[in-house]
Amino acid sequence: MTRMLIIGPPGSGKGTQAERISERLGVVAISTGDIFRANVKGETPLGIEAKKYMDAGDFVPDSVTNDMVRDRLSQPDAENGFLLDGYPRTTAQVDYLDQILADGQQELDVVLQLTADDEELVARLLGRAKETGRSDDNEAVIRHRLDLYHGQTEAVVAKYAERGILTKVDGIGGIDEVTERVLTAIESAKAV
Repeated sequence: MTRMLIIGPPGSGKGTQAERISERLGVVAISTGDIFRANVKGETPLGIEAKKYMDAGDFVPDSVTNDMVRDRLSQPDAENGFLLDGYPRTTAQVDYLDQILADGQQELDVVLQLTADDEELVARLLGRAKETGRSDDNEAVIRHRLDLYHGQTEAVVAKYAERGILTKVDGIGGIDEVTERVLTAIESAKAV
């Protein structure tokens, strides 16, 4: 059983690697971004609320995100482990996740951080925008999202580093190459 987080700046390959890790480890990948985008597409009340923040490159407020994550982690497919992608993004969300896990007498096994250079990330995301037409991938929004990541999410990374469960992996390179680095890092972290 594995309970883990994957953290990294926008465009670092979190979603791609989360799918691959999920498949290899047999745990459900839970992406807050995917859940938000599905709600936006379905024009649900949550989607309409989330879209305002997403289009500006801002984080969706903790109150909306926390409730969604608590509900998702209570689903049967998350009982035997999970990989959270895109949550927590703030130290307040770390505290909330700690409470969710404590309520279920669980704890995280590993926090995986994908690292990459900002300029490489901007280029990747602009390329993705051309391919997918995502409204939240233009250069101004991308740079704003990177600034938010550095300003808020790095504090999350520091919190998990203090707990000794953070593992950093270089996210630059071919997808298969990064996947192999990720799986090796997870095995090393779980062996400790």
